[in-house]
Amino acid sequence: MIVTSIEVFMNDFSVYGGTFDHCLTNLDRMLKRCIETNLMLNWEKCHFMVTKGVVLGYKISRERIEVDRAKINTISRLPPPTSIKSVRSFLGHAGFYRRLIKDFSKITRPMTRLLEKGIPFVFDEECLKAFDFLKEKLVSAPILVSPNWSLPFELMCDASDYAVEAVLGQRVDKHFHLIYYASKTLNDAQENYTTTEKELLAVFDIEIRDKKGAKNVTADHLSRLEDPNREEIHEDAIGDMFPHESIDLIVAEIESLPWFADLANYLASEELVKGMTTQQKWKLYRDARKYIWDDTYLFKIGNDRVLRRCVHREEGLDILRHVHEGMVGGYHGPHVTAQKVSDCWFYWTIVAKDTQDFVKRCDACQRTVNISSKDEIPQNPIQILEIFDVWGIDFMGPFPASSGNRYILVAIDYVSKWVEAQALPTNDARVVVRFLKKLFTRLGTPIAIISDHGTHFCNAVMEKALARYGVTHRFSTVYHPQKTGQVENANRGVKRILEKTVGKCRKDWSDKLYSALWAFRTAYKTPLGTTPFMIVYRKACHLPVELEHHVLWALKTVNLDLTDARRRYFQIHELEDLREAAYARSWSIKEKAKVLHDRKLKGLKEFKTGDQVLLYNSRLKVFGGKLKSK
Repeated sequence: MIVTSIEVFMNDFSVYGGTFDHCLTNLDRMLKRCIETNLMLNWEKCHFMVTKGVVLGYKISRERIEVDRAKINTISRLPPPTSIKSVRSFLGHAGFYRRLIKDFSKITRPMTRLLEKGIPFVFDEECLKAFDFLKEKLVSAPILVSPNWSLPFELMCDASDYAVEAVLGQRVDKHFHLIYYASKTLNDAQENYTTTEKELLAVFDIEIRDKKGAKNVTADHLSRLEDPNREEIHEDAIGDMFPHESIDLIVAEIESLPWFADLANYLASEELVKGMTTQQKWKLYRDARKYIWDDTYLFKIGNDRVLRRCVHREEGLDILRHVHEGMVGGYHGPHVTAQKVSDCWFYWTIVAKDTQDFVKRCDACQRTVNISSKDEIPQNPIQILEIFDVWGIDFMGPFPASSGNRYILVAIDYVSKWVEAQALPTNDARVVVRFLKKLFTRLGTPIAIISDHGTHFCNAVMEKALARYGVTHRFSTVYHPQKTGQVENANRGVKRILEKTVGKCRKDWSDKLYSALWAFRTAYKTPLGTTPFMIVYRKACHLPVELEHHVLWALKTVNLDLTDARRRYFQIHELEDLREAAYARSWSIKEKAKVLHDRKLKGLKEFKTGDQVLLYNSRLKVFGGKLKSK
């Protein structure tokens, strides 16, 4: 009964016939067999004498085969995979309909690569495009027709670098009707086949056998040169002319031949590349004395009279990987690693440079290498034009309790270096918002506020308050306090003053805070060339010592001397010039500091958004352990 009138899959079976009577007869035979074998059928899952229906996820009728939309809609709503398990599950579901999808293996190639052993799971943009494109293909999958055995079949094959496919169909009234799609991903050995051999894989199960060079009359010494970059050698390039590379010819780079191809060609056949200059010929003759050709391989005679096999640069990089980070590599430095390559009897022209670059890119070596100031990134100073446009804020503390206060909230203007501070009992979002409201009402609403990622700054209450005032909130880089360097400098300055002015009990610091701020605002700042008080008010702040020793000045001020009033009028008009001069001086000092800082750095460091960098951990103490990385 099977094949002639019934198809069985696991615990499901379908009875069919060419006509209604024929199908009824086959159904009668099948039911009698079920009675004989005591096989129970679920009445709710049985459908009798239908002309079309859903079988194993396919809608099947007499004329065509198509996908079941109910199952496809479920697949089309799936989110992008987040793990190897979810990728394997999605490909398993989608692969069930691969016979309906053209180029299934090509489409899924970016995702199937993630299933290979040793490949890290990174669902990048290419995988996402393949995922979305496959879902689109499933939704719009074509309808396949049933084969007409009285008509001839047409089989079309195609091959790419990593997959082969075949399309089976028939022509009815000059129109091509699809019957079946098939595709297959190539393994490592099959990827090296020629295009014709790959296309034959779609039709026949062929086997490629290697023939020895002695039995292959078309063999040539250049065809046996190992060249990972070159997939094939054209027959027109093998002849008397040999238009291949010499060390100094650009043609070699274009054709991607090994660096020693001209030497092998000369030593094997004593032929020279046409077009070589006299200097190039003499250089080739001189270098050829240091090499030996042994049928398949080229060897270099070293200064220690040891023969070392010449390898292509791509193969050399693979050798470097083994001798540096293999089982007996040891992750040594460039000199020791290069010596290991030499001891293994391999050679290529730039082995020292490649070794240096390879060790620099080694992740394990970079995580454990000693770090100095030369490894810092270049400076990018923040320069603002108008005062009170940008403020930096930060918390200091906790300190010993002083009048119920344990923290100091510090804010500094990036132009004038004017500092505002307040002693607070806690360091939550509410006290920060109250502080900023007082600051805005006194000195105006700024353009931006810069802070770290602390929970007292990064929260919904803070963002809502700043949005009400139209202030942009900027955050410093995580674990990089230099981004808010001005605030850090203000913190150190205020803290240093308090350390030297508080009493022995250290509980009166909140009473000394405003005196410390006065001292800080009237101190000379080198980037400004004057004091913050002068930048803001365009006059020197008269200290108590002046009131003590210059009583005449006090009397004139109290009596409102018109001469001083006139002088004050001109001072206010000169305030803008003073601020512009302070801006130019500050920018000049920052540029000089950047030049002095960047010129001692090792190499050029340019980073883009999304680049992965190593976190320097020696000061942060984020991770513990004796074998921790730096």
